[in-house]
Amino acid sequence: MTPSLLVVLGALAVTTAAQAPMPAPEVQIAGAVQAAPADQRESATVIGFDAQGKHTTLRKGTGHLVCLADDPREDKFNVACYHKDLEPYMARGRELAALGTKGRGPEDLRWKEIQAGTLVMPKEPRLTTIVQGSAFDATAGTVADSYTRWVIYTPGATPESTGLPLTPGPGAPWLMFPGTPGAHIMISPARPK
Repeated sequence: MTPSLLVVLGALAVTTAAQAPMPAPEVQIAGAVQAAPADQRESATVIGFDAQGKHTTLRKGTGHLVCLADDPREDKFNVACYHKDLEPYMARGRELAALGTKGRGPEDLRWKEIQAGTLVMPKEPRLTTIVQGSAFDATAGTVADSYTRWVIYTPGATPESTGLPLTPGPGAPWLMFPGTPGAHIMISPARPK
């Protein structure tokens, strides 16, 4: 291959990748609110993606939920809705991820920021609902192979304060990261076979 042909093919590959469009805002919104109770979908704030793939607010809601749209660059459908009081924590997580900072558990920089008082985290429990699937049909408003799980953030919670175990049982709630700013109750029902 000639060098000029390689340059043209390289430019074509970059152009094709750049042209892969994000779903329309209304499609992103319809998908995102699948993780919200039906009676709260219309009032939820929805954060999705702009044409460049950056997070953006697609709809400012009047309710108490914030919903995150599916990232179409990922293989599986994955959306979440959470109480608006968790938005500073979640927004900081998106910001750190965009910077390439990864962290889960003790290495999560947000925990240090909460302890330092520079990041606000609600002291009372707050719910996050996550819906995953193999695909989303925006016309029908359905998630193929839908699976729902719940996370209840309870900063500082311990087995002693909640009565919850530290290991998952079949479909039973359990406590993850006990005693930390990121402590949360996991509820993961058995997946359909």
